[in-house]
Amino acid sequence: MHKLFTNYLYDIKSIKFIPKLFILKFLIITSLSAQTFSVTGRVTASRFPVANASITFIDLSDTTNKYSTLTDATGNYQISIITSVESNLNNLPTNFKLEQSYPNPFSSSTAIPYQLKNESDVQITIFDILGRVVKNFNVGLKNSGLHNVLWDGRNSIGQRVANGIYFYRLQSGGESQVKKMIFNEAGRGHVSFPNLNYSQSSTSNWFNKQNITTGNYKIRIDNTADTRPLVVPKQYDNVILQRDTTISFSVDYTSVADISVDISLQKIQGFGAANIVGWRPDMTVDEIEKAFGTEEGQLGFTILRLRISPNPNDWIRNVTSAKAAYEKGVKIIAAPWTPPANMKTNNNLIGGELREDAYNDFAEHLKSFKDFMADNGVPIYAISVQNEPDISVDYESCDYSPDQMVKFMRENAPNIGTKVMAPESFQFRKNMSDPLLNDSLACANLDIVAGHIYGGGLVSYPLAEEKGKEIWMTEHLTESAHSANVWSYAIEVAKEMNDVMKAGMNAYVWWYIVRYYGPIGDGEISTSFPNEPFPQKGEVTKKGYVMSQFARFIRPNYYRVESNVFPPSVGSGVDVTAYKDPESSKIVIVALNTSSTPKEQVFRFQNNNLFTNFIPYTTSAAKNCEQGEEFTTSSGSFTFTLEPSSITTFVSN
Repeated sequence: MHKLFTNYLYDIKSIKFIPKLFILKFLIITSLSAQTFSVTGRVTASRFPVANASITFIDLSDTTNKYSTLTDATGNYQISIITSVESNLNNLPTNFKLEQSYPNPFSSSTAIPYQLKNESDVQITIFDILGRVVKNFNVGLKNSGLHNVLWDGRNSIGQRVANGIYFYRLQSGGESQVKKMIFNEAGRGHVSFPNLNYSQSSTSNWFNKQNITTGNYKIRIDNTADTRPLVVPKQYDNVILQRDTTISFSVDYTSVADISVDISLQKIQGFGAANIVGWRPDMTVDEIEKAFGTEEGQLGFTILRLRISPNPNDWIRNVTSAKAAYEKGVKIIAAPWTPPANMKTNNNLIGGELREDAYNDFAEHLKSFKDFMADNGVPIYAISVQNEPDISVDYESCDYSPDQMVKFMRENAPNIGTKVMAPESFQFRKNMSDPLLNDSLACANLDIVAGHIYGGGLVSYPLAEEKGKEIWMTEHLTESAHSANVWSYAIEVAKEMNDVMKAGMNAYVWWYIVRYYGPIGDGEISTSFPNEPFPQKGEVTKKGYVMSQFARFIRPNYYRVESNVFPPSVGSGVDVTAYKDPESSKIVIVALNTSSTPKEQVFRFQNNNLFTNFIPYTTSAAKNCEQGEEFTTSSGSFTFTLEPSSITTFVSN
């Protein structure tokens, strides 16, 4: 008898012996009263993988059954769907029993299997380790057999619970049992569930696979706080799932400009242009107000560039407008196009080189200009050694080799008596500026690495940054033959200014302030394109309003802060830079849309929700720095529709 009871179990109903191995297999099957199957796939938006998107599968037969996961950095996801089986159709012997949840530990959803001996009302309660109720499942009346409840790790108000140990209690027909489980969200999306694949045998009658409820599901794809790119939420209805499968999704994305206000980049010294008195008439009082004022219809320039004439008798011409600008807080910089002819190798104002024995005399010439302007109420902020020393032209000029520029900077630059700018290459050529930066003495005497971007040079300059030097773009012009009121040319200036800022430069200085192709009209008309809408004398042009989108609102001593548009704006026409005033914490965002269609753009602040109100200003073909309605951000972000071919500046309050 002992051997008999050891190897066999006795079935009272059928009065027959059943092998123990068979019964054990049956017990395994009955205890695992639910099945799982795996769904994998990828979420993409256009050609971009979508990272950290939320994917939720909702069982349409019981919408309380939800399964959620996140995509990884490459857009891939994996989720296991727990399916239920019908009640025990074979009238097998059952007891009241609460099984161990699985998977355990779990990260997204876990099944709580149980079996009932008799039909009864069922209640399952989840407790935390302190005994507080987390979630109640009032299951209701259930017949005898095998059942399960699914828990998604959320409390009664839908919040994800904290990682840790939890207890679950089954109550039914006056009986109660308790077990524990572990929730660990860190493994979300990568949990391996049991995969039951039984071979076909005579035991298959005890567990009929056709009883598995696969059915139809609703699938939702949503954003989280970290989704990149941000997607347009999408729902797929009535999706049939049967066993392991792969389902990939293609969704639409929304461009997001992520702005990190706590990551400061270059310091902004200002925006401005040149007033070359003698070559062009001096500015009028009205033009000075429009150029350097910050009110509506004004440009807000904070840098004025002057020419140092080789003839000291001409210097007085600079004083009137320069003094008016200085009194408005404008930085005054100056550059020589040539030394006096008697200091040059060819004794001519055009071409030639500065004689080596005249280096000191020329430094004194520059110092004399600085002193003269200061004596007349115009302190000079910085002086350049030479305008475009690396190009041959038919107007005032002087040629320098890199070695000659290094020699002057080493030996004579300190005699000028103010900040020194060099080399002002016409294409920001590094073969002119690298030698200055790599020579310790020349570098020590160099305050600002300056250059122009005629056909090249609009790139970042790591060596200058490494040496702690400011980088200024001190001259450029676009479309000199056309009117500055042709919008297709004006929007190009917006892109250029944005690119100069993204290249890490501290200042942007245009060519003539007053000219028909510049920010303020001079009343002239180009003979090449006489039918274009040329500006009137003193009129702020479309290019001028574009420049004001930067200069009026991004003031000296602001810092550019990190901003990234994702997905990258290749082909989209959208680009963004952002700035911060370290004293007031005011934020300024400049957004370009160079495409011909409106763009809905999301702006999102990283780790900072302090900025609640913004006022937009827009320049387009139809608008001139037009103020829009103030709006409030929500949860550290806002959405704004950028007009076609436009530049919009957002200013926080």
